[in-house]
Amino acid sequence: MNIQTEEQESNKRELLKYLMDEYGDSVKRLAYSYVKNWDTSEDIAQDVFLICYSKLDDFRGDSSYKTWIYRITINKCKDVLKNKWFAKTEFFGFISYFKSTFSVEEEVLKKSAEIELAESVYSLPLKYREVIILYYYEQLKIREIHDLTGLNSETIKSRLKRAKSLLQLKYREVE
Repeated sequence: MNIQTEEQESNKRELLKYLMDEYGDSVKRLAYSYVKNWDTSEDIAQDVFLICYSKLDDFRGDSSYKTWIYRITINKCKDVLKNKWFAKTEFFGFISYFKSTFSVEEEVLKKSAEIELAESVYSLPLKYREVIILYYYEQLKIREIHDLTGLNSETIKSRLKRAKSLLQLKYREVE
């Protein structure tokens, strides 16, 4: 390996470390919004950054790193959701997460509003959940969501509106 190649590899590793530090938690949350399982979302995040590392030389800069990484994450999540094995284990992972994380009464009371909102968002159909999470949680602009999903901007806006309406209905039912 010559000096230039070593330096390029070193720069590539540094960039990957930066991307992991900057977007690692967001990638896990985004993956969780699709698969509803923390262990699987961590596996997806690892796969995403392995893909990023192998494709860094191909990154053209047509979009931001954030958009590029989110696109890889969404594609990876969709691949996982197509897997029949995953469909069978998804439900049990979701239940065990809430049992183990929120079993202490004090913690449940403290986090109940967040959990209720998260459950409401996660219970939305995927097409609505996706835009809500990208827009509100990941704070992406409509244009960035368009770049990620390929959806028309008007479709994104209408899905956001419909998702908000569905969430409002859920909260009215609770009251």
